[in-house]
Amino acid sequence: MKHLLKLMDLSKEEIYGILNMADQLKYEKKHNIPHRRLEGKTLGMIFQKSSTRTRVSFETGMYDLGGYALFLSSHDLQIGRGEPVEDTARVLSRYLDGIMIRTYRQEEVEKLAEYGSIPVINGLTDYCHPCQVLADLMTIREYKGTISGNKLTYIGDGNNMANSLIVGGIKLGMNVSVACPEAYRPDADIMKWASENGNFTCTENVLEAAENADVLYTDVWASMGQEAEADDRKLVFKGYQINDAVMEAAKKDAIVQHCLPAHREEEITAKIFEKHAAEIFDEAENRLHVQKAVLVKCLAS
Repeated sequence: MKHLLKLMDLSKEEIYGILNMADQLKYEKKHNIPHRRLEGKTLGMIFQKSSTRTRVSFETGMYDLGGYALFLSSHDLQIGRGEPVEDTARVLSRYLDGIMIRTYRQEEVEKLAEYGSIPVINGLTDYCHPCQVLADLMTIREYKGTISGNKLTYIGDGNNMANSLIVGGIKLGMNVSVACPEAYRPDADIMKWASENGNFTCTENVLEAAENADVLYTDVWASMGQEAEADDRKLVFKGYQINDAVMEAAKKDAIVQHCLPAHREEEITAKIFEKHAAEIFDEAENRLHVQKAVLVKCLAS
């Protein structure tokens, strides 16, 4: 695997390869077994969007693997002063073994990969969030024993998380349903692909989407960069919440996932969040393990 730009680029077998390696690396970390598979390797981490989990998990992951991570904010790079992404890619390729970027436009990630000569990992764009969804799939398998055949219901904004969950879920044989307002649906091309390649539905009816769900998933109503829309979005998304009624519609043993940060009493009630906190924070921890697997897949060769 050369890059991780979006889950659509990966085969079912490649995704399972990442998850299986993540399981192994998690086992080794839990048992204090050294796994310095990237000894001497360097990862440049470009952050045009700030983060808690992405920065700490990638930085810790490189340390665990024997490598070194450099934090590069947009203020630290000439890219923040107008240098073309194409030039940044070619320069950084002379210094580093890999790049992780967390940014706004998917085009930037694709250009880094096109013009650079080293692996590029998408840490998040407004279009997709592949690392998070790999951690989600890892967590679902831990709790359910398998991924295929489970029903995944996403409730809320049809954003980058929805896009990647649809792709990851369908590729691994899940039934995927999305509940969101008509004007806030996931990417049209992704929904078309999902309808043609698996069991997929999108509706405005939350309880209909949640019926018999094995996994319930939500995200904040206003993502980073949408702060000015927050008040309007609270009105639009009122009712698109994981609460007692939604849990009642799902299967009795349904798990709850949230990519964090969470706004209690908006997209999820405090009661449900705390009841399912173990699953949510296992999911957050798995960012570390699955990203280490991605790093090894991309940088070890």
